[in-house]
Amino acid sequence: MNQTERCYRIDNMLRNRRIVDRQSFLDELDISLATFKRDLAYLRDRLHAPIEWSADDCGYRYGAPSGIGDPFSLPGLWFSASEVTALLTMQQLLQELDPGLLSKHVAPLLSRLNGILDSEAVPTDEIGRRIRILRSGARQMDSAHFQVVATAVLQRKRLWIRHYSRANDTVIDREISPQRLVNYRRNWYVDSWCHLRKDIRSFALDATQDATSLEKPAKEIADAQLNKVLASGYGIFGGSAVEWATIRFSPTAARWVSTESWHKDQRAQFEDNGSYRLEVPYSNSRELIMDVLRYGTDAEVLAPKHLREEMAAIARALFSRYD
Repeated sequence: MNQTERCYRIDNMLRNRRIVDRQSFLDELDISLATFKRDLAYLRDRLHAPIEWSADDCGYRYGAPSGIGDPFSLPGLWFSASEVTALLTMQQLLQELDPGLLSKHVAPLLSRLNGILDSEAVPTDEIGRRIRILRSGARQMDSAHFQVVATAVLQRKRLWIRHYSRANDTVIDREISPQRLVNYRRNWYVDSWCHLRKDIRSFALDATQDATSLEKPAKEIADAQLNKVLASGYGIFGGSAVEWATIRFSPTAARWVSTESWHKDQRAQFEDNGSYRLEVPYSNSRELIMDVLRYGTDAEVLAPKHLREEMAAIARALFSRYD
């Protein structure tokens, strides 16, 4: 019996009995006292199992939870694909964190996470070698600006920011009331009320050149209003005026697209020839067009007419560039 199996047996014994004496563990697990002490230390120190000795009852029992992962439970012997992705992504993100707002909480959390992933059968370093989480597309961001913005979001204060608009190649100073932080495709954005434009806007933190917290309370915007503007259409660049785009994918591309989720409200169906017809709501066309272009000639925008014409103009410009 390896250590992982023994830990599960110990956990099972403690859950099914009020008190378990030391000899019962040694007899049922068929192990030495030294091995039992090592397993006990592993459960307590690595997995934060709240196992305590009761002098009155001369045995072990589960005490109050440690506060991490409440209530306590042992990790599963096997993880699903989504669990592996979540655990390893969390591990990588924690290892990459700069000292900041949550730094004092990171060490114990990372220790617990490593304890969950590590086992005698599959050590943590072997998991890191054999399973990779590749996260691409992140833009460089000043961590100091992130801390200022995150603190203002949580403390409900206004911000002064100097923001660079890549679309217009301009820098504008704004006063904003930050509402929430959003991590989208590995980049951070702050959904805000812009006091300059008198409207809801989402600002990329990597395009923020300076940020200062102001001693003014932030204007509160209801979640329903934020979602109506920023989450009703495709992608992160939203607007309250929503249209529906219809895109046809070739039978070849359909094998991939049919398994993808482009929007929570999307409508889709296969056509008789194997093509895949996808309908998604959108407010701002730029991100939708970029994603359609990934499929090249295997994707065709059918409607609305002005979106089709926009795609056609891009196709003509590309042809001219490469002709």
